[in-house]
Amino acid sequence: MIRAATAVAHPNIALTKYWGKLEGMSRMPSVPSLSMTLDGMSTTTTVTFEGALERDLVVLNGNAAGEKETRRASELLDRVRTAAGFDLRARVESANDFPTASGLASSASGFAALVVAAAKAAGVGWDAARLSDQARRSSVSAARSIFGGFATLAAGVPGRDVLSAEPIDGSIDWQVAISVVVTTLKQKDVGSTEGMAHTSNTSPYYPAWVASAPRLFERARRAVLARDLEALGVVAEESAFAMHASAMAATPALIYFNPVTLAAIERVRKLRQEGTQAYVTMDAGPHVKVLSLAADTAKIAAALREVPGVEKVLIAKPGGPAAAKSGDRP
Repeated sequence: MIRAATAVAHPNIALTKYWGKLEGMSRMPSVPSLSMTLDGMSTTTTVTFEGALERDLVVLNGNAAGEKETRRASELLDRVRTAAGFDLRARVESANDFPTASGLASSASGFAALVVAAAKAAGVGWDAARLSDQARRSSVSAARSIFGGFATLAAGVPGRDVLSAEPIDGSIDWQVAISVVVTTLKQKDVGSTEGMAHTSNTSPYYPAWVASAPRLFERARRAVLARDLEALGVVAEESAFAMHASAMAATPALIYFNPVTLAAIERVRKLRQEGTQAYVTMDAGPHVKVLSLAADTAKIAAALREVPGVEKVLIAKPGGPAAAKSGDRP
């Protein structure tokens, strides 16, 4: 027996950050977050359940996945297999068209694509909320990549094990964009999961981050509903720098910035002083993301490409939801 399906999902950029998990709970965020799904980058994943396989086989960007990556994929596949009522092992082939494991949310799009493809191949018929919850159990940010446009994810609640992201209706049509400034092609030294744990365990600023994040989130949510770019940009910068400040105060300090990062941030500030609405956000990595009107991206990208050390600038508007391709056979 062979069951196969292919899905495409997009990474998302959190404009108010998720940074930290509830203690003792599996991938439950300690704070709420709001994100924009990006149309300019994608992960394509094919899942094939085959009776002849003795174990799950995972290929990422043409290379056999490591033990850790394979284990995380198998844990998600196990939940799908349990729902489907079979025990077929799977062959997973996944590829990104953007840098992987470098702070560009590849785990978000990766697990969103994986759960959509696996659920379609297995024929379990999960709705978007169930897909989001299952993706979140593998990577918290993946819950938001199930949806297009802008999406929110509430903070986890102790004792509750179900949590899905929610889309902000109509937000996919807002004519804004994010310019992704790639400052290095190398993978980051400290992953998000490890970085969050280190920050929460050792940073004296972490409690202040947790206390302030809900207020930042609510300001961002209202800004999206009002289509107020300036309000959203200001709070996005506050959230990003507060998150990074808590990480920098950890022992030892966790610093994701590199010299090109700082130069790009300064260039964005200069653009704003010159009258262009452009605002910085950053995830747990060295790349700079610039929120702006879609009409201003050419000017912003040109300015940032002139910054010494910038590898490339990718431009993305609000993207669509994760979706299975037609023509696959469950």
